[in-house]
Amino acid sequence: MRLRVEFTTEPFDLDEAPAHALAAREVIEAAELDAVDVGPFGNTAEGGADAVLTAVGALLRKSLEAGATRISLQLNVVGEDGE
Repeated sequence: MRLRVEFTTEPFDLDEAPAHALAAREVIEAAELDAVDVGPFGNTAEGGADAVLTAVGALLRKSLEAGATRISLQLNVVGEDGE
């Protein structure tokens, strides 16, 4: 199964990326995912179910440790492996 995760971390800071946003990006960029897109107002990544779920767990832990007060995420099934 392939999954797509979309997420944001808060609080927002329009002047510079907060530590919790940087932590989330580092986790996603280091994970074995494809179609990673990070931006100032939202981030998406896609990959196999195990890789996405592992990355989401790490993302939640690291972002909260770095000061996130809210993490919004959406997880969608986008197909089967190999599609």
